[in-house]
Amino acid sequence: MVSVLSVLMVLGFVGLALAADGDVEKGGHMGFLMAASVLAAGLAVGIAASGCGVGMGHCAKGCLDATARNPELAGKFTVTMFIGLALIESLTIYALVIALIALYANPMLPALKGIFGL
Repeated sequence: MVSVLSVLMVLGFVGLALAADGDVEKGGHMGFLMAASVLAAGLAVGIAASGCGVGMGHCAKGCLDATARNPELAGKFTVTMFIGLALIESLTIYALVIALIALYANPMLPALKGIFGL
C-alpha cells in the first residue's frame, strides 16, 4: 500500500519537475518524450528488481532446505548460493544500465524528433 502511494506521489510531481519555461508550442513534445523516458526507466528497473528479489528468495530457500537435509555440505551450498545470487543480481544491474542509457544517451531521441517534426 505504501509503495502504491509513493508511486502516485512521485507521478503527481513529475509535471512540476519537468516543467519548462518558455514557448510551450515549440518544445511541447520534448517534455513528453523525456517524461516517457523517465517513466520507462523507472518501470524497467522496478520490475527487474522485483523479479530478481523473488528469484533471490527462492535461491535462499533452496539453499536453506539443502543445508537442513545435509548439514555437512553447508559450505558448498553457501558458495553455490552466492554464485547464483550474483548471477541473479546481474540482471538488475543490466536493467539499470539500459535505463541509464535510455535516460542520458537516449538513442531513440533523434528518430522520435523526426516523427514529431522537432
